[in-house]
Amino acid sequence: MHRRTLLATALAAALPLSPARAGAGHAGNVFVLDSRDATVSVIDAARGEVVKRIPTLREPHHLVYTPDRSEIVLGDSVGNEFLFLHPARAETTRTLRISNPYHLMFSPDGAWLTVASLRRNQIDLYRAADYGLVHRLAAPRMPSHIAWSSDSRVTFVTLQGTNDLVAIEAETGRILWRKPTGDTPAGILRAASGELLVANMGEETVSVIDPETGETIRRIRTGAGAHNVFPSPDGRVLFVTNRVAGTISILDARSFAVLGAHRAPGAPDCLDFSPDGRQIWFTQRVSNRVGVLEVESGALLAQIRVGRSPHGILFHALA
Repeated sequence: MHRRTLLATALAAALPLSPARAGAGHAGNVFVLDSRDATVSVIDAARGEVVKRIPTLREPHHLVYTPDRSEIVLGDSVGNEFLFLHPARAETTRTLRISNPYHLMFSPDGAWLTVASLRRNQIDLYRAADYGLVHRLAAPRMPSHIAWSSDSRVTFVTLQGTNDLVAIEAETGRILWRKPTGDTPAGILRAASGELLVANMGEETVSVIDPETGETIRRIRTGAGAHNVFPSPDGRVLFVTNRVAGTISILDARSFAVLGAHRAPGAPDCLDFSPDGRQIWFTQRVSNRVGVLEVESGALLAQIRVGRSPHGILFHALA
């Protein structure tokens, strides 16, 4: 089947028609981390504009829900702090001193939290219940992004400075393997089928990796500066942000075949989805905006100005 036909078929099956404008019908707070301004821009999704700026200490990069989704926790990497936010009120609830939290991810069972410390070359594993440090591993150089095995037994971290991926047993802190993946690996995703997908930022490829051995099974060509990989809300397709190419590639979630790509200006970095899955909200790292794409057509619906060097983004839907 022709590639364009494959793309149309996959997206038509996965997604209904898109609304006419950005944010239409979507009540929600979109949290955007402005790394160079030390702020969190809060966008009213329905209005498509920033309604609040929340201060951080120095340099926030990534954010996730806590396992019970009652709070959002973001890492201020240079400020050495977690900032906890109430998702609906968009207010700071508390802070916690944490060593250089660049990227962070809870295990699927909610028991563990991995923190990658890009600047301090360390990987930390915490108990999620009380944020107590259990293991600290030296990880030269530049531990970047994190994934977990489905059984919460193993955490995986990309090492940008050595072009490697490392697998760590959570209970013991033991390194199970460390293997090369590609030039400057960044974002990583555990696919539904079990393989690990690693975006190689120094190349234009995504590596497909066996999680048991760390061996590269194949490489997928997406676009220059392949940076991160995200599943669609229904899990049928994957999206790869290509920062240098200025595109977001679309992959079949089962075969990993490239179905097409949408233009995404401004060095697309992280992304999230509107509640109905019709829109992609992505950070434009060099143009200080958040772009809103219609998934089915690829139309750029809006570009919303936020703070400098926007990085992590999270769309919290409101009832």
